[in-house]
Amino acid sequence: MKPESAGLPPRTVWITAVLAPLVLGLDVLTKTIAVATLEDQPPVRLFGGLVNLVLVRNPGAAFSMATGYTWIISLIALGVVVVIIRISRKLRSVGWAIALGLILGGAIGNLVDRIFRAPGVLQGHVVDMVSIVRTDGSFFPVFNLADSGVVCGGILLVLLALTGRELDGTRAGKQEEKAGE
Repeated sequence: MKPESAGLPPRTVWITAVLAPLVLGLDVLTKTIAVATLEDQPPVRLFGGLVNLVLVRNPGAAFSMATGYTWIISLIALGVVVVIIRISRKLRSVGWAIALGLILGGAIGNLVDRIFRAPGVLQGHVVDMVSIVRTDGSFFPVFNLADSGVVCGGILLVLLALTGRELDGTRAGKQEEKAGE
């Protein structure tokens, strides 16, 4: 018997429901380790300086933009979380489920920082710790695992859209062909 016929959500909902907390958990873990080991320490160079571990507290959005609007960024992130949760119940595409799970986990990960970290609720600074090439973020912005989840999920969404994959698992054009028959 298929899970859908037993009254259980489709497997795509389960993919999102498992992937998002996994990304969130790993993000919280890596941020906790970064704060405990990198605070007031010189950057740790890996792979000859290609990757560096350095603690940065980001008061803004991506690339440290909008630093004075942290509370607005927090509300937008909260809105994104609500929209993804609502959409996830309608998913029938594994690709979309993975992409939205990555984005949801990443959005919640950074939202947790904004809610619970200093200087205060909805104004907290996000902990970033991975820097590429230069430790000051001048080559590429310093980021964290949540950011990686959001970016990878976003890239996957773009690829799904470009290849015509729909939320319901069908391909754009295939629906139109069936409707015309």
